[in-house]
Amino acid sequence: MRSPKLAALELRRFGRGKLPRAALVAILLLPLLYGALYLYSFWDPYSRLDKIPVALVNEDRGATAGGKPIHAGDDLTEGLLKSNTFAWHRVSDAEAREGVENGTYYLSLTMPADFSSRIASSSGDSPETGALRVRTNDANNYIVGQISRTVFSEVRTAASTKSSRTFLDKIFISFSDIHDATAKAAKGADDLKQGADKAKKGSKELSDGLKTAKNGSGDLAAGLKKLDKGAKDLESGSRKVANGTQTLADKVNGTADKVRPYLANNGKSIRDTARLVSDSATAVRHDLDDLVRRAPLVRSAAHKADDGLAKLHREACVVDPAPDAKVCEVLKEASVTADDVATIADDVHELTKGQTADLKTLDARLAKLTRQADELAARAPHLDEDVEGAIRKINELNAGAKKVAAGADRLHTGITEAKAGSVSLDSGVGRLKKGAGALDGGLFKLADGSGRLAGSLHDGVEQIPDYDKQDRDRRTEVMADPVQLASQSLHKAPNYGTGFAPYFIPLSLWVGAMVAYMIIQPLNRRALAAGGSAWRIALAGWLPVAVIGVLQVAALMSVLHWGLGLQMARAAGTVGFLALVTCCFAAIIQWLNARFGAAGRILVLAVLMLQLTSAGGTYPVQTSPGFFNAVHPFLPMSYVVEALRRLITGGGIGPVWQACAVLTAFTVGALALTAVSARKRQVWTLDRLHPELTL
Repeated sequence: MRSPKLAALELRRFGRGKLPRAALVAILLLPLLYGALYLYSFWDPYSRLDKIPVALVNEDRGATAGGKPIHAGDDLTEGLLKSNTFAWHRVSDAEAREGVENGTYYLSLTMPADFSSRIASSSGDSPETGALRVRTNDANNYIVGQISRTVFSEVRTAASTKSSRTFLDKIFISFSDIHDATAKAAKGADDLKQGADKAKKGSKELSDGLKTAKNGSGDLAAGLKKLDKGAKDLESGSRKVANGTQTLADKVNGTADKVRPYLANNGKSIRDTARLVSDSATAVRHDLDDLVRRAPLVRSAAHKADDGLAKLHREACVVDPAPDAKVCEVLKEASVTADDVATIADDVHELTKGQTADLKTLDARLAKLTRQADELAARAPHLDEDVEGAIRKINELNAGAKKVAAGADRLHTGITEAKAGSVSLDSGVGRLKKGAGALDGGLFKLADGSGRLAGSLHDGVEQIPDYDKQDRDRRTEVMADPVQLASQSLHKAPNYGTGFAPYFIPLSLWVGAMVAYMIIQPLNRRALAAGGSAWRIALAGWLPVAVIGVLQVAALMSVLHWGLGLQMARAAGTVGFLALVTCCFAAIIQWLNARFGAAGRILVLAVLMLQLTSAGGTYPVQTSPGFFNAVHPFLPMSYVVEALRRLITGGGIGPVWQACAVLTAFTVGALALTAVSARKRQVWTLDRLHPELTL
């Protein structure tokens, strides 16, 4: 008989009464007890944390910072009550302590009396850390304590963030104040730079001026030295002049009495004589002009006469000596005389021609003589009065010369003193020039330093932030909570149940196969008695449980999907893979029961526990002891859990194909071992007739 028919006969036995049919239904629904009910019990526990009673104690007395009241405890309490994180109960500290001890509250959160003052201290001179007190009691529930640590860590972070905002806001305001003060300092540095530049320019001009002044003071000293010598000479000369004018005055005054009567009595004669001189000079100037004008004409006429007489003498006396010898003698003398006249005319002509400047000078002097003679003629009647005025002026000159001599003496004395002062002045200007050079160098350093100071302050102004209120609030928000967790889950499980489904589903299928082989024989007895093929016997015992396993998968996944809301990224793949899983588990459990008999059922439980602890279904297997890490790669549930995670929540399906290959190998291997056991079972022994252990 073939294996499928043997399997059908095995299943048909469950239709022969109510109890067998109830047992078959129980086997089909058993995975729901392990899978659906267990997952349902903690499908999404974090969504029901508001049902957990927690004591909340607020003893904060508040504080003041910067003139503003701070009530950090009240603010935090209000935020917690609105958050619905837990079922908060506002109680006293004693009630909270007693409630956590007796289990009324799972835990408590206390805000101490100095909570606000410690937070406010962050903006003062002595900052202190504010502390929240949490009480837990693991005797009540260990998991709640773990959850509370996560929740209260977020509460602490929120409180720290809020408390640091005030401190940071004050810092940013201080930045603005520092920015404004630095900007004013930069402006002052600019003014200082401008003043230093002006002072530098003035010091340069002063230095140059003092350099020029030094040269001038040196020149002044040298000039005063020369002037002193000149003043000395002036003093000596003025004395001589004064002596001379005195002598002149004495002589003029001594002879004045003699001259004045003569001038008074002979004024008319002097006038007539002066006019005669004027007329004579005028006539000479006229004759001189006439001589200059007629000299060329006379020269020409003289030469013409000379030539005519020479020709006449030659023709009359030499060529044809017809006239009287006496006449020829007269002609000859006349010719010689004409020649002399021509020579004299040439000399006169040359004189008037070559001595033009001298003739002009002579003419100018004659004109001056004429003018002076006319003036003398005009003043002749008043000469005695002019002499009297001249004498008076000479006496005045004599008196003035004496005053000049006295002034020259005083001038010489003053210049001598000025010369000594100019030497001191030159020395002082030299020291001033040296000091001005040092001042110019110092002001150069001051200008350079003030320039660097102004530049540095301007750079500082640019680097010191100046935040307006909106920007300050934004930066305070960032600085108060500078690091945020940008969580990105590539394939996020929506709830706790979905995350643990890959772990509990294979558990339920293993239990389902294990219970199925409690009422179904792993090896068909009829086939064994008939001496059938070992492979047929193995398949005949495996197929009924495999069929039941597939039905278990259908029932379980239907309830999980439509009842609990399990969403699968690859639903068809998940169902098909679970069919392979239940077939593999059935083959393994069949072999353990076929090979070890009643003891095999204990081994089935042992293998289940070994797989549960090493599959990495809850915590990563790397966190388990070394033994579980060692056996992890050799158990089929390790691959099942990993593959189901990819099929349910998504991700690459490489582990799915690997799991399929591993499960197929386990299935074929287990069936082969079962066939070997079936072959051995066809031989009856005393152990089979009288087994040592029966379950």
